[in-house]
Amino acid sequence: MLAWTRLLVDPQDAAAVVRALARPPIELRQVDLARVIALARRHKLDMVSALTTAIESPRVPPDARERIQHFLELHKAASEALDAGRPDLLARVVLGAEGQDRAEDRSKPGGERLDDALGETLRMMREEVLASAARIGGRLGELRLDTDLDISHGVVRYLELLKLAALVQRPAGQAVAEALADINVRLLAATTALQREIFQTSSLDETLLAERSEIGGHDDRVRAQAIAPREASSLGPFLPRKGTGLALSASDIETYRSCPLRYKFARVLRIPSDATLHQRFGIVVHQVLERYHSAGGETLEQLLELLDASWRKGGFDDGKREHDLREKAGAALRSYHERLGAQRSGPVSQRSEPVWFERPFAFRIGPHHLRGRVDRVDRLGGATSEEYELIDYKTSRPKTVAQLKDDIQLSLYALAAHESWGLEASQQAYYYVLDDLKVPVPREETDAERVKDTVLAVGEGILGQRFEPTPSHAACSICDYRIVCPAAEV
Repeated sequence: MLAWTRLLVDPQDAAAVVRALARPPIELRQVDLARVIALARRHKLDMVSALTTAIESPRVPPDARERIQHFLELHKAASEALDAGRPDLLARVVLGAEGQDRAEDRSKPGGERLDDALGETLRMMREEVLASAARIGGRLGELRLDTDLDISHGVVRYLELLKLAALVQRPAGQAVAEALADINVRLLAATTALQREIFQTSSLDETLLAERSEIGGHDDRVRAQAIAPREASSLGPFLPRKGTGLALSASDIETYRSCPLRYKFARVLRIPSDATLHQRFGIVVHQVLERYHSAGGETLEQLLELLDASWRKGGFDDGKREHDLREKAGAALRSYHERLGAQRSGPVSQRSEPVWFERPFAFRIGPHHLRGRVDRVDRLGGATSEEYELIDYKTSRPKTVAQLKDDIQLSLYALAAHESWGLEASQQAYYYVLDDLKVPVPREETDAERVKDTVLAVGEGILGQRFEPTPSHAACSICDYRIVCPAAEV
C-alpha cells in the first residue's frame, strides 16, 4: 500500500515504482525491470513515463509488455480514485496490487537474508547475461567501429555471473568482502586490458558490499540498477578524463561542434586515419615556420633550406600535385619573409615584432582542462608597447570575417593568454600562409563568456556521451571516417 501511495503522489519516486512492479500482481521479471530502468536513465524519464515508452520497445518481450500494461491500467485507476477523493476505491485498487508482506522473510537471521539476496541477484544476472548475449550477437553483423567494446561488455557480464555463483557457494562463515577480494583477483587474471577497465568500473561490487538493509532487505531497485545493461554507456572509461572533467583543446572543441560522431571516432575510439596530402603539406609548413623562428632565423635562404629539409623528410612523391604544392610552399614562404621584414621596418606605431612562437598554455574552465599552443604572438607598436596580437597559421582556403563569426579558436586563445600567461591580447588574426593574407578577427566584450559557455556545453555533451552525427555534404566529403559512418552524406 505504501509503495503505491508514494508513486501516486510522486511519479519521480523510482524506488516506489520499482517496488510496485516487482510485487504481485505485476511481478515484472528483474531483467525486464533492469531494461526499464536503463530506458529511464537514457531518455531522462520518470519511471511511469519510461514504462509507457517500454511498451513500444522491440527489446521488451510480449510477456513483459502485458505486465507493464497491467501496471499502467492499475496506475490509471488508482490515480482516478485519488483525484476523485475516493479512499475506499483507492484502497481496493492498491491492496489488490500490493501482494504479500515479507514478515516471514524479515524474521530470518541477517546472514540468511543476505544469502537469499545473493541468490536472487545471481538469478537476475543469469537472465541479463542471456539477454546481453542476444543483444550483442544481433549487432555483430553491423558495420560498427566499437564492436570490440560490445564483446568486452558481454565477456564482463559473464565474469560477473561467475563472481555471483562463487559468492553464493563460498565457504560457510566466510564474509562476502573477504571472498569477493579473492574472486576478483582470479577473474581479473583472465581479462584483457579493455575488459579490466569495464570490470573495475562496474557498480556490482559496491552493491554487494552495501548495507544488509539494502541487499538483505530485498531492495529490488538497488539490485536492478547493479545488473542493468551497460553497453549504451560503454565509452565512459575511454573519454579523455582529467580529474572530474575532460582534457580538451581548441581542435577537440571544434571537432565536437562540427560533428559529435566524428569526435567519438577520433578522440574517444581513437581510430587512426592516414593524413591526406594537404594535411601533410600543412604540417610541413607549420614545422618550417616553427623551426625558422626557434633557431632565430633571419634570411630567406635559411627559410627555404628548412623547407627543402622538411619536404624530403615528409616523404612526398614526385607527382604533379606534389610538385605544384612544393612550388606553392616556396612562393608562400617568400611572401611570408617579405611581410615579416615590412612589419619590422615600418613606422613605429605600425610595427609588430614576433616575440613568442608555439607558446604553450594550460588553464581550466569549470572542471575541464584546456591546453594547446599559439603559433605566434606579436608585440605591436615597438619594444615598450604592452599591446599584443595572437596569430594562428592556416594553410586552408581563406575565410572572411563574416564566415568566422561563430569561430571561437582565437577567442579561446585570448582567454588562455589572460588565464595562463597574464597577458592581455588586444588583437587576434588568422594568417593564411598560401595566400599571404591576414584576416583580423574582431574581439567582443562577450567573447570570454561565449568561450566558457561553449566549452561547458561541449564538455557536458561528451561526458553525457551524446555523439549524434550532424551530416552535411560539405563536412562529410572531407571527413576521414565517411566510409564507415552510417550517416555520411557523400
